[in-house]
Amino acid sequence: METEQQLQEAVKAGDRQAMRRLYERYKGYAMSIGLRYIPDDEDVEDVVQDSFVKILTSFKQFDYRGDGSLAAWIGKIVANKAIDFVRKHEHISFTGTIPDVADEEPELESIPQDVLTKMIARLPAGYRLVLNLYVFEHCSHSEIAHRLGIQEKSSSSQLARARQMMTKMMADYIKQHET
Repeated sequence: METEQQLQEAVKAGDRQAMRRLYERYKGYAMSIGLRYIPDDEDVEDVVQDSFVKILTSFKQFDYRGDGSLAAWIGKIVANKAIDFVRKHEHISFTGTIPDVADEEPELESIPQDVLTKMIARLPAGYRLVLNLYVFEHCSHSEIAHRLGIQEKSSSSQLARARQMMTKMMADYIKQHET
């Protein structure tokens, strides 16, 4: 199998087949990132397509820094495109409503990944953005505040509320699926 470095070198050289291989290799990864931010599959597909246009048109700026750097770069572009989409198409509100909280944190391992992704998609847009940026993109509250144009305190409180909602949804799921 072609290594990440070999693939990126071929794409940088303008090899159209390598561009196709890049798309095929990372499309699923890009979709999984997009689905964390955007609940609608068709919208995610559009964002992924736009992301790959940006990836391929700006590929000369990519600097290979070792195994995993290409995937990380692609993931960052997809996440940024998804955030732009959400900001443009969804009403983002940062609310003070706190959901009912489960008594204890459920076991994350007992919930399938696709179910967790759907739970994240059900979060209000503001919660969803902050949760994704903090948990998956490893952004600090300062970075999140800057990217979303909110205060750090808002980022922190939105993350807490998102976690509370996720905990409740996970507890409900486990309760429904206990045997």
